[in-house]
Amino acid sequence: METDEEDVSSIVPFQLQFDKPVASQIKLAEWNPEKDLLAMVTEDSKILLHRFNWQRLWTFSPGRRITSLCWRPDGKAIAIGLQDGSISLHDVENGRLLRSMKSHNAAVVCLNWENEGGEETSDDNFVSKYEDRTSRFFPPAPRAPRVPGLVPGETGFMDESESLSQELSNSSHQRFNILCSADKDGIISFNIFGIFPIGIIDIHDFSVCCPLANNHVDCKLLNASICKVVLSKDLCHLTVLCSAELQVPEQDLHGFHCLILDTSIFDKRRNELHQVAQQASNIEDLTEVIRASLSVMSKQWSDATHTFHDKFDSLSSLIHDHGLDSTPQEEFLSLIGGARTSPAVHQFLVNSLGEVGVKRISKSVCGAGKELKIIVLEHLQPAAEMIGFRLGELKGLSKWRSRYQGVGLNETLINNATEKAGMLLAQVQRFMTVLSSSVQQFSNFFNWIHKCVKMLMSEPSDQHQLLAFNSELVILFLKYLYDQDPVKRLLESTEVEHSIEVDLETLERVQELAQFGGFTDFDYLQRTLAKEFQQMESCFKEAFQMPFTTISKKIHCQNLLPLFPIESITKSSSFTVPTSISYYKEKQQSFVDYISFTLPDESSSNLSNCIVVMRCLMNNDLEAVLLCVPDGYHCVDLSLYKDCQLVLLLNGPSSENMEKACMTIVQADDLPFVSIASLDTSSLWKLHELKESIVYLQMDSLKVRGIPHSVIAPLAVSASRGVACVFATRKRALVYILDEDEDEISDAE
Repeated sequence: METDEEDVSSIVPFQLQFDKPVASQIKLAEWNPEKDLLAMVTEDSKILLHRFNWQRLWTFSPGRRITSLCWRPDGKAIAIGLQDGSISLHDVENGRLLRSMKSHNAAVVCLNWENEGGEETSDDNFVSKYEDRTSRFFPPAPRAPRVPGLVPGETGFMDESESLSQELSNSSHQRFNILCSADKDGIISFNIFGIFPIGIIDIHDFSVCCPLANNHVDCKLLNASICKVVLSKDLCHLTVLCSAELQVPEQDLHGFHCLILDTSIFDKRRNELHQVAQQASNIEDLTEVIRASLSVMSKQWSDATHTFHDKFDSLSSLIHDHGLDSTPQEEFLSLIGGARTSPAVHQFLVNSLGEVGVKRISKSVCGAGKELKIIVLEHLQPAAEMIGFRLGELKGLSKWRSRYQGVGLNETLINNATEKAGMLLAQVQRFMTVLSSSVQQFSNFFNWIHKCVKMLMSEPSDQHQLLAFNSELVILFLKYLYDQDPVKRLLESTEVEHSIEVDLETLERVQELAQFGGFTDFDYLQRTLAKEFQQMESCFKEAFQMPFTTISKKIHCQNLLPLFPIESITKSSSFTVPTSISYYKEKQQSFVDYISFTLPDESSSNLSNCIVVMRCLMNNDLEAVLLCVPDGYHCVDLSLYKDCQLVLLLNGPSSENMEKACMTIVQADDLPFVSIASLDTSSLWKLHELKESIVYLQMDSLKVRGIPHSVIAPLAVSASRGVACVFATRKRALVYILDEDEDEISDAE
């Protein structure tokens, strides 16, 4: 179809809401599904979040190249895929990092976050609505502690993730949802609620039977590069579009392919997976609270004892300088026994330490002891107790083997994890006993040193103003705590195995108590608190790896459709195809997958300037149609819109030396689809069989509106708001209202 300049100039524009400059060209853009917010990624990998009135809400730069993004279905969080294979989740309100996951080893090229479709149902044996009972018995989950003295949000431990449990793992009020991510090497990962890994697949591992020359042969993909992945609304299948080499007997065919993966396990077992993911993700978050607590406690205690040793270690040098053959402990024991003060001790107490030094060190050490008790009571212990309760819930579920063994919940592994959680609580109580005893002896020692300093300085003082001390505790301190640190030993997490010596009588008594309580672990007293935590965490990973492995094995490839050939494909290829996949509820109240993409001209000499629209019905039958764009126009990007509509962004012919563009909306469900199953199987490439049924777009018969600039991808369309954001080559963002009142437009014409 020929189009002249008069046709272009007569095109009526969409209502332009905004025309705003952008500092850097936009390469990715997505509207929030629930709020009037637009997320954009610039060429220099900054993410910008704007309100509908174009007010900037926040901006953020991860320091790595952003390769993909998508919104959580409720619009409260955004997922960002990065070049290094990691995925970061950010709070919609302020951009704060909520979680960072390393799900891939290559660039994450596409993300899709999908809720379960339809209303929740229940059968006779199981209520689908899952209630997390933890809130009935426990207060809100503790947050990770901060280091005292630091401003919140700067460099404190876990400050950036303090609302993690509330924002991500508080999924009892969420619908079941899954985040799918795919990298450029063909790996697809699945995460429930975006945080709990539940499966991973490599599309190269699938072997699918394909029709070729009226024969069915087994085919595999090589060097696949994924373009798009989308999980269906009912969670039963995953649509994957990729470029790859199709390995068939005696030849490798380069092309663009569509895979339909069977993910029905997510639908069939969504209730069980919801419960397992709910508990497991919260346990992982509580584990991070314990890890952060141990880190903060270790740092605080280490800093305090360093202050003590830094000052008191100088006494050893003074003793050596005075020619004495003794240790600080021996000198102090002589002093407390009534012997005459040696010159070295006198110089240390009066000149080096002094009253001010005693008070400063006492405040540092005893203050750290109090802070450690607060962290244990307000953070570490509540987190450990909640972990024990949640594991108890999982332990009960694991006994229902007929329902939960199928999703990988292993009773033996959960029992092991439960026992380790109990051992950690026992270690916490033990630590509190050791900490209290140590702080008491430190305090008693400093009180004695303070009195000695006052006496040596021959200052008159009221004895009632000095704190009392216990001589026996001072002796115990000098023998066992002066150059040893049981608190530090319990907190330290090193590669070296630290075993704590325990007398035989105590071990025998513990063994009897363990057997009486039903435990099998008799050696926990010989482990440190840090080591106990490491063993507990290892048991968690082993227990939660089982559902991950089990579900991964149950994801299969149902169909592989070779769509069109490409001359050559390599892993480093920059081959891209503008693609959109959406799901609509049609008259039969069932969800239908609509897939659309542009057909590259080099893919076929017989098919040029075409757009492919495919739909996958509930029985997995595929239908397709080819749309031919008029001469002079080129499809820049496309997006499936609400009510089965397809929005096309086209660059048009030049007018008065100015490039112009337009948008048009096509009603997809009215197109004459052809069943792919009924096509002639003599050709491997399915789309070549559609060349006899091409639909030619008539611009004068469509809802077409002009754009006064040449445009580039991406096209960002919001079905909830009824708007489209278009980016011009001249670094401008244009927001158009798509849901126009046709009567008003007619009057304007």
